[in-house]
This record gives sequence, C-alpha cells and structure tokens, in this order.
Amino acid sequence: MDKLNVVTCTAPVNIAVIKYWGKRHEELILPINSSLSVTLHQDQLKTTTTVATSRSFLEDRIWLNGKEEDISHPRLQSCLREIRRLARKRRNDGDRSLDSTSLSHKVHICSVNNFPTAAGLASSAAGFACLVYTLARVFDVEGELSGIARQGSGSACRSLYGGFVQWIMGQQEDGRDSLAQQVEQETHWPDLRILVLVASADKKTVGSTSGMQTSVKTSCLLKHRAESVVPERMVEMTEAIRRKDFAAFAELTMKDSNQFHATCLDTYPPIFYLNSVSQKVISLVHQYNRHYGETRVCYTFDAGPNAVIFTLQQHVPEFVQVVQNFFPPETNGGQFVKGLPVDHVALSEELKKAIGLEPTPKGISYIISTKAGPGPQVVENAAQHLLGSDGLPKKSA
Repeated sequence: MDKLNVVTCTAPVNIAVIKYWGKRHEELILPINSSLSVTLHQDQLKTTTTVATSRSFLEDRIWLNGKEEDISHPRLQSCLREIRRLARKRRNDGDRSLDSTSLSHKVHICSVNNFPTAAGLASSAAGFACLVYTLARVFDVEGELSGIARQGSGSACRSLYGGFVQWIMGQQEDGRDSLAQQVEQETHWPDLRILVLVASADKKTVGSTSGMQTSVKTSCLLKHRAESVVPERMVEMTEAIRRKDFAAFAELTMKDSNQFHATCLDTYPPIFYLNSVSQKVISLVHQYNRHYGETRVCYTFDAGPNAVIFTLQQHVPEFVQVVQNFFPPETNGGQFVKGLPVDHVALSEELKKAIGLEPTPKGISYIISTKAGPGPQVVENAAQHLLGSDGLPKKSA
C-alpha cells in the first residue's frame, strides 16, 4: 500500500431561524429566498470526516456512519468534481507545490455524525460542509467553498461558518453569487443558549428535497413568502442579532417557523413534519412566555418534529425543568439532558398551573443543551482519523 495523504475535519450543524424552502434551480441548488441560521457548537453536534488519497486506490469510495454508500450520487459527485477542478486550475495557474499525479488519485471518504441522521437535525448540512472542507484540505484548495457545499446540500453552505450566518440567494443563473456569509461570530452573543428537544430520532417520511419540489409546484403561500415576507425578515433578523435583542429575535424565529410549516400544509398533498409532541411544545412555549409577560424562550422546527429552543442562559434551568415536568422521561437509565450542564431548580406550582398541559410521558427522548459555535475545524490528532493505514474504516468508525 502506497503512503496515504490523510486529513480529518469536523463541521457543525446549523439551525435556520429564517428558513430556506424551495429552489429556483434544482441541480445547482439555488434557493428562491435568502436564509439565516445559527451554527451550533461542535462539542455537542458535529460531523467528523476523514478523506484519504492514494495511488493504490482503485476507485472513489465513501462510508457514512459505518456503512458503505454509493458514491455515484449526483450531489456527492458535484462536490468531488468541483474540488478537483479547482485543484487542477491552481496547478495549471502555475502553483507547482501541487503534485499533478496526486490530483488523479482516487479518494476514500469516511464520515460519522454524533447525532441522529435524517431526523430533521440538519445532518446533510453538517455532512456536506465537512466533506467539502476536508476535500479542500486534501487537494490544497483555498478560497470560497460555500458555493461548492451548497451543491451538496443547500443549507451546508451555512455550516462553513460559525456564529450567525446568512445564505444570500443570489441572482445569477450560474449561482456564483448564491453564497453564505457570516453575520456575526459565535462569541457575539455569549448568553444565547440552544436546547434541541429530540422528539423523534426516526427518519422523516418526506425528505426535504422532494418536499421542496412539491411546495414549489403547488403552494401559493411559498411564492408570497419568498417575494414579500423573507426579504424584510432578513433585515429585521440581522438587526435583532446585532442588537442582541432577544424579544425581536424570538418573535421573528417563531413566526418564520410557523410560516414554513404553514407552507408545508399549503403544499398539495400537504406535508406534515410536526407531530403531536411538536404541537405541545409550541403551546408550552407560548404559555410559559405568557405567564411571565415577556418572551423568554422561542422555538423553531426544521423539516422534522424536533423542537430547537432558543433562550438566554439565565432561563435554561427553569425551562429544562418545565420540559421535564410536562414530558416526563423514562426513569430507567439514559441521560435526559446531554451537552452543556444544566442546574436543577424546583418549579413553582403557579407556573405548572399556568402552563396547564397534560403531561406526555416519553414525548421527548432527550435534550441536547448547547450554544453557538465555530465553523469547520481540522483535527490534528492522527489517532482520530476514521480511516486506517489500509485506507479502510477503522473498526470503531
């Protein structure tokens, strides 16, 4: 076996607070509206990808979460093709540090998520961002990568940056101006906290790609949203984040989530990503805020039933306790709150009464407690490579 050229990187999940739904170009993944997201911290949610190249490899291969997958998938091929094209361009432009023979070497890719895949937790965003970032390191490609990641999964372009990120829809037909940009760094709003309420780790019944296609064809609300609602919301959301104005941020986040799911209902046949637990979480949030006479927490739901809650650090212990009270977990084993530690507090009877919902045992499997985090990182420790010296997945991967 010839010597391998191996690089391992990690990339984050992002959660959109102004949603992307609908494409104007299917293949290039060009959206019909801009969007804005918060990058979650990789200590809690991340994809890890190892890419190796060698002249001994006979073909490109990929393993996802321990299982070999078909690398001929068009979106994977788009990312591979673009990175190799840019590497060849650098070589042709006279960068002699690039070995021209290595550009023709086949790649082995191994990728794992530390969270449920295809359950509405933005796994494809983290996955394609990580793939493109790692391939770029292997082939020594520099510069703007979000346009390449976008061709793998639209929201992946936003996972190439930390903190608060906008994906500008762009106008050009070739998609060159449809790129992600950082609005603020992850350190900008230190007391903002995120709680992922995992209601279901099952695979979605309607995937995002097919759901979007049907919405674009059949939903009148989608067109109105893209043209008349989102442009103004993008400006308002950016300002709310810059001012660290939680009340404005929260109201916009909830309204945009509601409108996205209203668009899914306005699709024909309708698409249901929320389930009864999701609907209960929405009621709980509004009752909680009403009790205090101010907006202390907000929810957003992507294309799945899991709630993502935004709040400020001081409200986390009580709200986690509220969730635990109305969605009592299984008592035997398993940690209910994972991630950043959360202090235990007692709930007042007055608050329980004000919320007034019937408890739903086991409605929430667990909570991931996290905050805003950085963009992709290179893993320096060779022991953490997912591929062994033979170019195949290590047994633990």
